[in-house]
Amino acid sequence: MLIEALPYIKQYHGKTVVVKYGGNAMINDELKLKVMQDIVLMKHVGINVVIVHGGGPEITAMMKLLGKEPDWVHGLRVTDAETMAIAEMVLVGKINPAIVALINHLGGKAVGLSGKDGGMVRAHKRLVRKTIDGREETFDIGFVGDVDRVDPTVIKAVSNAGYIPVIAPVGAGENNESYNINADYVAGDVAGALGADKLLMLTDVEGVFRDYTDKSTLITAMTGTEAEELIAGGIISGGMIPKVQACMNAIDKGVKKVNIIDGRLPHAILLELFTKQGIGTEIAG
Repeated sequence: MLIEALPYIKQYHGKTVVVKYGGNAMINDELKLKVMQDIVLMKHVGINVVIVHGGGPEITAMMKLLGKEPDWVHGLRVTDAETMAIAEMVLVGKINPAIVALINHLGGKAVGLSGKDGGMVRAHKRLVRKTIDGREETFDIGFVGDVDRVDPTVIKAVSNAGYIPVIAPVGAGENNESYNINADYVAGDVAGALGADKLLMLTDVEGVFRDYTDKSTLITAMTGTEAEELIAGGIISGGMIPKVQACMNAIDKGVKKVNIIDGRLPHAILLELFTKQGIGTEIAG
């Protein structure tokens, strides 16, 4: 196994790999441990690894604990000021330091960041358009943001100092208001700003399928153009659309390859990076 991995270790030595960490791998303690072991190993063999994490289920759980019922429009959480405060508390105050602590416990060195640190992620309010009775209407769902730009200065400083940056997907608006941003999009924009060689999207599926009911139809590789055609043709649908769009955005911003992989598979990151066959679906320019 080590002999097989050696060429890939050489290939990625000194390169930047961004990992979008989410899904069941964040909830299952055994998977969480294996993901962080993979990430510590990546850093030890000379890969500049950067983590961007999500936290939707934990935000929902905290809202309910505090007596606040979540509301959704087009799959996006309606985020008033109170919900934004809860989201920031969970993402920046709970999940982020827990990831950092686990990496440090496993022999790595990590530093927790949010998109607001050092002006890293600047964002604007995201408006949702929905067709009602044949008319397109616009909904303001609160402090949900889209990325305007990413300044990678802080990330590079942390990484160059030998630490693993762990980033919570919270950004700041032009009036210093906080925005909760889809972690897939933040990961894509961070990878683009860093000129990453690879972006790994951990999900709860094996990859992109032509027919999800038929596991033999897994698409192992495609271009951004092919991805657009699959979305237009309805092959890529539902929750996979924003994930693939985030991948395409990363490719447009200069990331060489993006891989959607199954985070439920133990050591999925190592299987993708350091084996000949790899796993999941790869999107390249």
